[in-house]
Amino acid sequence: MPATPLNLCNLPPWVIAAHRFNNHPQRLEIQGVRQANRFLFKRLEQLATRELRGLLFHDYMDVTFQLHQWQQEKSSSSRKGLKNSYLRFLRGWMFESNSREGAVLKGWVESRFGLAPVFHHQPIDDIHSEAYYHYLCECMQGKARTNAIYAQFDLLYEFVQYELGLKPPTSFCITLYRGIHDYDEQRVLKELGKHRHLIRLNNLVSFTSDFERAWEFGNRVLRAEVPLAKIVFRADLLPNALLKGEEEVLVIGGEYAVEVLTGG
Repeated sequence: MPATPLNLCNLPPWVIAAHRFNNHPQRLEIQGVRQANRFLFKRLEQLATRELRGLLFHDYMDVTFQLHQWQQEKSSSSRKGLKNSYLRFLRGWMFESNSREGAVLKGWVESRFGLAPVFHHQPIDDIHSEAYYHYLCECMQGKARTNAIYAQFDLLYEFVQYELGLKPPTSFCITLYRGIHDYDEQRVLKELGKHRHLIRLNNLVSFTSDFERAWEFGNRVLRAEVPLAKIVFRADLLPNALLKGEEEVLVIGGEYAVEVLTGG
C-alpha cells in the first residue's frame, strides 16, 4: 500500500517509506511537539542519568495528561479515559500487535508519518478495502476512551529521539532483528542477492536488539539496518518498574533491505 499524501512530520510520507531513507536517514520531527513541551526538554538536559530522565518523563506525562487522577473521576468512562495511558497501549502492543491497542498505535503512525498499515489481523491492500475499514473501526474504538492518546505518543516519540541523540552516534542506523515464522507472507519487492531482499514492512513493527532473542519468535530472522529516526520506542529508556521487555524496539515500517537468516 502506498504512503498516504498527508502527515504531521517534517518530511513527506513517500520519503519516509522509501528504502533510500534508510541509507541516508534524516531527522524526523512531529510538528510542534518539542516547542510546546520545551520545559520538559530543558529539564531533561539537567539530569545526568537515563533512569532519572525516564522518571521525569513519566511524571511529566502523568501531570500533563492527568493520568494520576483517574480514581477521582465520577463516571466509569472518564476513569477509563485517564487510566488508558501510553503505558497501557505499549503493554497491549507487546502482548499482541493485532490487538485494539495495536490498531491505535498503527493509526498514530499513519496520522503522524503518513504510512498506512499493510496488515492488521489480515492483509490490507487498499484504503478502500474491507480490511482497512475493520482496522479503522478498531482504531476508533481503541481511541474512544483515552485522554489525547495520540498526543501522548507524540511526546513519547520525541522523548525517545531526544535520548537516542544524547551521545554522538557512530552510525545513524542500528542493527536490529525480527523473528518470523512464514517468510512467504512477507511483501517482497525485489531480490537484492543471496538471502537479501527488499521488503515492505507494516507501518509499525517490533524488532529486537538481541539476536538470540529473535529466534524465540520464528524459525527465520530478518536482520535490518534501522535508522535511529525510525525508532518509536525502546523499553530500556523507561524505568523497569514501568514497563518490561527491554530488548523490544518499535520501529516505523516501510521499505527495508533485509538479510534472511535461517537456523541450523
